[in-house]
Amino acid sequence: MNGPSTTGRATCSRCLRPQMTCLCALARPTDHCTEVLVLQHPQEQRQAKNSVALLRLSLAHCEVVVGERFAPAPPAPATAAGSSLRLVVIDATWRKSLRMLLEHPPLAALPRLALEAPAPTRYRAIRAARRADHVSTLEATEQALAMLEGPGFDAAPLLDAFGCFVGGVAARQGYRADRRPELQRHADQGNHEQAVRR
Repeated sequence: MNGPSTTGRATCSRCLRPQMTCLCALARPTDHCTEVLVLQHPQEQRQAKNSVALLRLSLAHCEVVVGERFAPAPPAPATAAGSSLRLVVIDATWRKSLRMLLEHPPLAALPRLALEAPAPTRYRAIRAARRADHVSTLEATEQALAMLEGPGFDAAPLLDAFGCFVGGVAARQGYRADRRPELQRHADQGNHEQAVRR
């Protein structure tokens, strides 16, 4: 993981988020056996609505690597009985994730795990989705772990944490939306004053 921001804004050293929006209290330890590796595009790391920070805090065996180019590419997951299994997840927009695959043939060659009829996303409350089956990285990882580990995987703690995260972001967005008409009125007034002076 990259280190905390060096800007003047106070940042939590654990979740790397501003102290005002720290995610540590939301994290819910979720037992799992599969190793999770998240390859995160740098632009996603700066997104306040990104779910990977909460995923990393809640899963004991989750590593996040930030970048656009990775060398060497992650090895193919083993599938033999008793061997370790690694789930590689790309955290990026659809366009950027496709580019990351094209630029890393060994990564593109890894076996794919198709999600079977993913549940409706809770993410839509805070981030637009073009299709009904588009889900957050946290939700996609949760569903993949459920497919890989079967009934032994209990996703309830992770999904509860995600629900609280979405609710908090939505509440902050609602506050900003409530203020936007007032801010726009002042902006329009300022533009009118400039037009009059000209």
